Amino acid sequence: MTRPSRDGALARPRALTLSAVPLAALLAVVGLAPLPYSVARPGQTTNVLGKDGSAEVISISGAPVRGTSGQLRMVAIMATAPRAEIRLGDVIDGWFRTDRAVMPKDSVFPAGMSDTKIAEHNLAEMKSSQDAATAAALRYLKKDPDRVKVTLKLSDVGGPSAGLLFSLGIIDKLDGDGSGGDLTGGRKIAGTGTIAADGTVGAVGGVALKTQAAERDGASAFLVPKAECSTAQATAGGLRLIPVTTLKGAVEALRALAKGGSVPSC
Repeated sequence: MTRPSRDGALARPRALTLSAVPLAALLAVVGLAPLPYSVARPGQTTNVLGKDGSAEVISISGAPVRGTSGQLRMVAIMATAPRAEIRLGDVIDGWFRTDRAVMPKDSVFPAGMSDTKIAEHNLAEMKSSQDAATAAALRYLKKDPDRVKVTLKLSDVGGPSAGLLFSLGIIDKLDGDGSGGDLTGGRKIAGTGTIAADGTVGAVGGVALKTQAAERDGASAFLVPKAECSTAQATAGGLRLIPVTTLKGAVEALRALAKGGSVPSC
């Protein structure tokens, strides 16, 4: 059997030791360098049937407005700012927590925009969503948009994901459950979903975080776009998940819930 020379025996561990130096340096650099991610967590919930500061979230003129006793809570998530420096430790921590979500920054914020432009973009999306929510609700109720005027006000929240809740809030204020009662049945209902003028409900991001915010703030049921049922189930806790695809379906589900009838579930 041929034995290695003394020099040969020492060469391999020395080479391994030297190669570990740049690897350790690389890991140190990665750990300190900002990464192109955003970390999100459960955010605020707001009752669209209530007030935003001193003003009503939903103000209506041109038609009788009824009093409401329940709550319809839209839910937001909070993400780290576009220019925030996210490092490896933040990413690893987010991966191992159910109340955090690590997402590519470009999937949360439009690329190539300043913080100011991003804020303007999000507010524009919210305004478009509010217009669609108003159109969908008045169309559902068969009310003339030239006679009935709706003003929606919600500060510090951007994006289109409150559309469904805005539409439901308008319907509850104008028509309730259609039989003299509240559409909510007096309950605290939360939910999320975009809305189109024809009443189609669309999927949104961050559902797993939104269910946690809804349960934290005392909601008993959560309206979720049907395509995101499985995502919502993972963090729903004690929430009753109600899948929806249209505004009409959401109204019918809430009416059934208020009367103790059969309600769709995820």
